[in-house]
Amino acid sequence: MTMRILVALDGSEPSLRAIDYLLRLHAAAGDLDVHLLNVQIPLESGHVRMFISHEDLQEYYREQGQAALKAGRERLEQAGIACTSHVAVGHSAQTITQFARERGIDTIVMGSHGHSGIGHLLLGSVTSEVIRLADIPVTVAK
Repeated sequence: MTMRILVALDGSEPSLRAIDYLLRLHAAAGDLDVHLLNVQIPLESGHVRMFISHEDLQEYYREQGQAALKAGRERLEQAGIACTSHVAVGHSAQTITQFARERGIDTIVMGSHGHSGIGHLLLGSVTSEVIRLADIPVTVAK
């Protein structure tokens, strides 16, 4: 049976530990359907919309998201593990858990903290919220 796994990445080194965990899991579990997800925080300022078109803003989100996923995708490809990359825009934890629900994901894997983790010594705020919101197992890679 194929396990559907969502790996949430923000491009930080701590978030890439989730890829290292996934590589070990693949060696033990075998057949995995891997989805990489980067969530871009929406630019809320109405002033931004005055100067940047919707299309340009969407392209910016896509480029930034793909850049954040690049190292993780490359590590998986080097190990011969296929993955599908996704970029979404929204509140990080809510978007991650909604994505998992909509796609029938079996488990979420993420780093203990990412770019915003400096203020959270033990567990990042996004990771903590995903654990709280998710109705499936969440593995935190340290």
